[in-house]
Amino acid sequence: MFFEFSPYSSLLLPFFVQGVVFIGILLVRGWQRGLASDWWLALLLLLNTLPLTQWMLGFAGWYDSHDAHSTFMFYFPFSHWLALGPTFYFYFRSLTNQDFRFGKAEKLHFLPAAVYLGWRLMVFGHDVVWQHWSLGEPFTEHFGTKGNLANVSEVLDGTVELLGYLSVFAYGWLTLRDYQRYRRYLDDNYSNTGPISFQWLRNLMVAVLVGLLVSFFFGLVNKVLTPLSYIQVWYSFLATGLLIYYLGIAGLLAPYQPAPALHFQPTSTEDVQATTSTVADRISIEALEPAGLESKFEKKPQASAPVAELVTAEVAPDPDLTRWATKLSRHMETERPYLAPELTLSELASQLRTNTSLLSRVINTYFGQNFNDYINRYRIAEAERKLQDPRFQHYTLLAVALESGFNSKSTFNRVFKKLKSATPSEVAARLNP
Repeated sequence: MFFEFSPYSSLLLPFFVQGVVFIGILLVRGWQRGLASDWWLALLLLLNTLPLTQWMLGFAGWYDSHDAHSTFMFYFPFSHWLALGPTFYFYFRSLTNQDFRFGKAEKLHFLPAAVYLGWRLMVFGHDVVWQHWSLGEPFTEHFGTKGNLANVSEVLDGTVELLGYLSVFAYGWLTLRDYQRYRRYLDDNYSNTGPISFQWLRNLMVAVLVGLLVSFFFGLVNKVLTPLSYIQVWYSFLATGLLIYYLGIAGLLAPYQPAPALHFQPTSTEDVQATTSTVADRISIEALEPAGLESKFEKKPQASAPVAELVTAEVAPDPDLTRWATKLSRHMETERPYLAPELTLSELASQLRTNTSLLSRVINTYFGQNFNDYINRYRIAEAERKLQDPRFQHYTLLAVALESGFNSKSTFNRVFKKLKSATPSEVAARLNP
């Protein structure tokens, strides 16, 4: 096939090849492991690779060949700006919720992109299939390689591109907003958030938005300030190539199957709190309460419990929350469930024979903490005890971390720094002068 190797086409070619290879890898991996997130990322890569392909082939001489290659360049739908934003958003949704399904409501997000694709297919059907192939009429534009309706489509493409930019920025904001809610969801439900915090996902979102800003800047300068040459616009697609490289690497390094499974729904924290205070939850306090414990644990938790001070309210405390807070503290002290590195809110609620809504309300309202901080304060207290105990003097800090319920030294250091404003080694030095 005709391909002119110029400096501009050759520099884009490696990004094109990587995009195609990574798309194939993600599709195969998604099929083998049943991960919808891999398929969404493959689609995201495809939507970024197609515009780069157009400019790579253009600099490879396809527009100037004045044959079927030129006709292909005019009619193939390379740009899908209206699909880019929804694709990235649903990639995030599929990554953070393993029960996510692409239903009828989700399909509506792609309706503008589908309408535009339908228009492009109609242009191809009219100019190429009907007039050129069926009626045998020659093309009248661009040295006999393009029909009349394609010229009309080029006029509309600028408007569609602008709407696409607005769509990407809107969905980018929506994704960043839900990502913040996702981080709160992790803190409220998981004691070990490291493997599922997806720090790289936030960086990926920023990278996509920066890449779009670069393209938008070049387009704005070209349309408003001064027309740019093809060589000048080429640099924006070099930035797209770098984005494709980053998307592929980040996708391949992303965890296959987070454990435990994630079931995040992008609802606000206020909505969750409102739900947990319904009459049904108050009924469940009595219905799920273990028999025979009502009078046994009426007093508040002992002051020796290694947690933050209890939240003091100006109003009288809820007796139901007080009773469950007592049971929770007693369970934490006697059973020490925090030593399980992957402890979740659901598992702790099951141990106490109650529901997650009630337990979360007890931790948030009575102790003034999220689940993650509540559990990790016990782990930090356990680590401090071990650091002071002569029997553990030969332990390394990693060994102390693992024996205290942490699953890695990095998490141990991060939590220590957050809750104690010091590193484990600094605390160890103070405890053992």
